[in-house]
Parts: sequence; structure tokens; C-alpha cells
Amino acid sequence: MRRVSTRRRRGLAGATVLAFASRRASEMEGLIRRHGGMPVVAPSMREVTLSENHAVRGFLRRLERRQTEVVVFLTGVGVRSLVAISSETHPPQRLAELLEATTLVVRGPKPVPELRKLGLVPQVRVPEPNTWREVLASLDAEAPVSGRRVAVLEHGAHSDELVAGLEARGAEVFSVPLYRWALPEDQEPLRRAVERLASGSVDAVLFTASAQVDHVMRVAEELQLRDAVLDAGRGMPVASVGPVCSAALRRHGLPPDLEPDHPKMGHLVLAVADHFGREKRLERRLQPVASVHGSSISSKE
Repeated sequence: MRRVSTRRRRGLAGATVLAFASRRASEMEGLIRRHGGMPVVAPSMREVTLSENHAVRGFLRRLERRQTEVVVFLTGVGVRSLVAISSETHPPQRLAELLEATTLVVRGPKPVPELRKLGLVPQVRVPEPNTWREVLASLDAEAPVSGRRVAVLEHGAHSDELVAGLEARGAEVFSVPLYRWALPEDQEPLRRAVERLASGSVDAVLFTASAQVDHVMRVAEELQLRDAVLDAGRGMPVASVGPVCSAALRRHGLPPDLEPDHPKMGHLVLAVADHFGREKRLERRLQPVASVHGSSISSKE
């Protein structure tokens, strides 16, 4: 896989780019258009808040009894979900008072503004690329967890590696699922997008979350197009926003070709634009040679 620096801006030059963003679909479309591409964006997931949540009630009891010393927030959506689920018994002000007595850890920037709404500032901020490895490394450096009780507020799926790493360090871990990822209510656009991907009628495909990969491949299975999707992926750039998403792609047999130097949507689109810019420059360099020798020369990297 090529890890791409996105400092230089290149154009998509009319390339058709398929993406599966949901909550930020319009932003993804705008980014692709801004760099000269033709976007095909099909929502692939939705966040379903777990309103009947025994784990949250247990977490609140632990906070009340001072039985939680470290709280790890994995997403901004998780903070909002916690506030919504807790509001009936613990208004935001009371929730903030309880959380303030703990060490707050955020994986990346998105939970920060949500905590700020509660008047809270995290003590530990996990750097890019914001995987479970960086969470553990940050805790090792700034807030060792040996012998401490740690709550992990999850992000739509169980964080197996993070929990195992915390337990290996001697922490008592309490996982708190706040929401789950589900397929869109209207799945027809996603089905059409998977069919288009399988047919090879797009120039590149982008993934910004591991759940997107899971859902795309699940729909491909249902449509009996899994092999066709994998074959098509070998003939076009497959771009991943970061290491967690890349791991999901490899798990499904669709290894990524591109990953930006920063795990953000804008950098991902820039990485793909840079790839097409290099391809176009290579074509221009090779064209005179091809005409001289009367043969076609592939510019596929």
C-alpha cells in the first residue's frame, strides 16, 4: 500500500470516485467535485442509539460510587449518545460533575467539543492515527492504568484489542456500548453502488470507516457479487482513510492501495487526487514513446 503525502494538490480530472460516507455524504461529494472528480456517494451505515442500555446504567452507578477512575471516549457521537441516554436520570450538569472526578481520555479531536459543551477538558488526547495502539501508548505515557478501573465508551463495535491491551496492563475494564452501526433504512442506493463497484464502472473507491467496509461486503454477499467486487478492486485504486479502515479492507480480501498521511476525509480525497495527478503526468511522459514504437504502454503503478 502506498502511504501518500497530501501536501501537493492534484486534480481528479473527471475521474468517477465512489464513496460510502453517510453522515458526511454531502461534504464528501463537495470534496470530490472540488478536485475535479465526479462523485458517486452512497450512504452505507447509520448510528442507532441503544436507548435501553444496561451498560450505561451500570456505568453511571460506578461513577456515583467512585468506582471508575479513567474514562476513554472513542468518538464524539459516543459523548452525545451518553448525554442523551443518561439525561432521564442524570442531567448534563450532574453527568459532568461525575465525569470531572475521573481522568478523561479522548481518541482524536471529535470528542473534545462535545465534552466542552459539558464544561469538561480531557487530560489525555490521543494523537493520530488514533488507533487502539495510540490509545494505549498515550495512557502508558500520561496516565498508566495498572490497578485502575477504566471505562471504555465504545464506537459502534466492541474494541477487542483496546480492552485486551488495557487488561494486559493490569486495568479493570468496563465496556460501555452506546450505539451500534446498522445498514441504512433505505438500502437501494447502497445496492446500486455495490453493483456499480462490481461492474468496474468507477475509477476509484474510497472508504472512511471500517463499518463501511463491513456493510459494503455484506451487501455484496447478499447480491452474490463478492468475487466481482474483489476483482474490480484489483483494477482500480482502493483508498482507506487510516489504519483501522485498512485493516478491515485486508480482512475482507480488498487490500488498500492508498492511505493518506493524516486520517481525515479531506486528506483522503487529496491522496486520490494526487494519485490521478501522477498517473496523468506519467501518461504524458510515456505517450511519445508509445507513438514511436507503435505500442501501448500501461501507466498502472
